[in-house]
Amino acid sequence: MLNQYMFTKRILLLSAVLFLFSCNKLVEIPEPEDTLTTVRVFTTDAQANSAMAGVLTQIINGGQLASPYASFRGKVTVNNGYSADELVAVGINSGIDPFGGNALIAGIDDGLWATAYKTIYGANAIIEGIEASKSPALKAKARLELSAEAKFIRAFSYFYLVNTYGDVALSLTTDFNKTKDLPRTAVAAVYQQMISDLTDAVKGLPGDYATGGGERIRANKWAAKALLARVYLFTGNHAAAIQESAEVMAQTSLYQLTADLNMVFLKNSSEAIWQLQQNPVAIDLTKDMGTATAEGFYFLPNPLHTGITSSTLSPFLLKAFEPGDLRRSLWVDSTEFTVRGTTFRSLFPYKYKTGAYNGKLPGATVTEYYMVLRLAEQYLIHAEANALLGNLGVALNDLNVLRRRAGLGDLPGTLNRDQVLAAVAKERQTELFAEWGHRWIDLKRTGKATAVLSVIPGKQPWRGDYQLLYPLPLEELQRDHFLTQNPNY
Repeated sequence: MLNQYMFTKRILLLSAVLFLFSCNKLVEIPEPEDTLTTVRVFTTDAQANSAMAGVLTQIINGGQLASPYASFRGKVTVNNGYSADELVAVGINSGIDPFGGNALIAGIDDGLWATAYKTIYGANAIIEGIEASKSPALKAKARLELSAEAKFIRAFSYFYLVNTYGDVALSLTTDFNKTKDLPRTAVAAVYQQMISDLTDAVKGLPGDYATGGGERIRANKWAAKALLARVYLFTGNHAAAIQESAEVMAQTSLYQLTADLNMVFLKNSSEAIWQLQQNPVAIDLTKDMGTATAEGFYFLPNPLHTGITSSTLSPFLLKAFEPGDLRRSLWVDSTEFTVRGTTFRSLFPYKYKTGAYNGKLPGATVTEYYMVLRLAEQYLIHAEANALLGNLGVALNDLNVLRRRAGLGDLPGTLNRDQVLAAVAKERQTELFAEWGHRWIDLKRTGKATAVLSVIPGKQPWRGDYQLLYPLPLEELQRDHFLTQNPNY
């Protein structure tokens, strides 16, 4: 299954090829012998950090020449947005999108499986390489922090795998003999591994952003806690979700909600807990993102208000915004274009302001990084977990903080538990739309997906709830005969 990424025994070739920070040549790696060559690569802090930089750049820049939103970047947001009630295909793509029509079949590959496992492989290589290295030039602090960061990245990757495919292969090593025939592991067991990894990450990661030179592009202790809060919410440990999210929210010297919604997605925003730094160098102007993020490149038309787009925000999402909601006026924009004599009007997400229309101008500078974890989600996690435990006043306070920033009034204090949970769901829908597939995942985890999605005209006929899990790539099933396809594909 995973052998296309095993690269025999050169377990850091991936990071060498994907060097970040202007490295001009690859790490010297001797010819492999009968044992792993890890210790020859992880001899210094700089080499180990270069390996981590390679894994991170794979997440955001990997596959850049293959697709404008390849790999993790954009894929989750776009595909999940169509599968949920966020995006609708428009123009020449109208009516032919299998994700939007919930008409997936075996053979459709959403691209996540391969990218996530390549990322996991890189994380495993770092963990093993640091553990095997006996070099005194690889300092204890770097060993601890980089191992912790690798576990964070592994947990992050598995979160999206289980929420896309259900049971998945749990790979915790680069040893091909142990990974080539892995069966699927139950979702609950994968979540337990995530909790273990994130708990270790919290212990080993620093509390600041010194590793990234002051930029929020490397995970720290609070990023691990933020993801752990999400995992605890998803696994029903509401008290732990409250504790972890509250600790992140309490770091007011690091994190604050921006008063201006237009500033949320700027690089190193005060709301950013973890961002990814894109490679702004454009090689192929038809495919490379330049200074844009994946979502900015994909969603924003070129020219901005007259360019063609392939999707529009759904009427179901637009109806969720209350009158006067600044998220509707500042995070949504429109374009009007004509294709084959037919004029279309598309409403697109405008959270990111940099796209193809302005991201490749001569001398353009990066103003936005790719937001992965941000403070607003922690308020929503804290609110939902408290509501589920009956702490309705706390939950309402959390929601009202976000509502005030959006220009809305406070919710009434007389709401009952079900009403507060409904308010949480609506705030998650309007706050986190077009970000990392939150809406799609939320509908599934709360058991609302069938009721909400099965009545949407574009998803008729409803083919069945089996479509709530994506099919595994056929080539992976052919490669690993211990894997099984999701039912009904």
